[in-house]
Amino acid sequence: MNRMEDKVAIVTGGARGIGRQIVETLSREGARRIYSLDMGIGEYDLPNVQQVQVNVTNRDQVAKFVENVKNEVGKVDVLVNNAGITRDALIQKMTEDMWDAVIDVNLKGVFNLTQAVAPIMMENGKGSIISISSVVGVYGNVGQTNYAATKAGVIGMTYTWAKEFTRKGAAVRSNAIAPGYVETEMMATVPDKVLQPIRDKTPLGRLGQPQEIANAVLFLASDESSYVNGHVLEVNGGLRL
Repeated sequence: MNRMEDKVAIVTGGARGIGRQIVETLSREGARRIYSLDMGIGEYDLPNVQQVQVNVTNRDQVAKFVENVKNEVGKVDVLVNNAGITRDALIQKMTEDMWDAVIDVNLKGVFNLTQAVAPIMMENGKGSIISISSVVGVYGNVGQTNYAATKAGVIGMTYTWAKEFTRKGAAVRSNAIAPGYVETEMMATVPDKVLQPIRDKTPLGRLGQPQEIANAVLFLASDESSYVNGHVLEVNGGLRL
């Protein structure tokens, strides 16, 4: 049996990279419908994927989108908070704009979608919220004060929601995934002299693949993880920054 059969999912940042892999994986596993949210449109030819241009930082856009989903299909089984950006600099050189942009997308965006979707899940009595954190949110990293703050914040919200959304008996689970360094389009621009030390520090000796993150999302999205709640799953090859 397909693990996503009859499930309705929302994936933010779904046009490329890890988000695209997540969308394709949930699609293959038989989801009834997947809403792929992004500022741009990806190249999908999948009958159960609907692409929607939504800015996750815009609360009005998010509210309107989620209301439309509720009217169209009546439920949301899975929310994957994947959208994120980086604006790296040492703290002495980090501008207020760099700080605000990352906080807005990576933290407020996760808050906006979850705040809109969680009541639908609680009303239906079940659901799975999966927020993408990072190894940087767990261990910190030079030049990423803003990014580390948001990804650590995602973990804090995840723990809080695991308690909040189940208070009245609904089986609405909230978990996070903390990937290590993954071979995406974004990483393709990073010089090998930067990536090789990361490989050397990773016990498995390599970077991750987008599919390996998508596999973790699939597990937490499916009923196979029905007793997993308030957990941060590190998918990083053993890397400790």
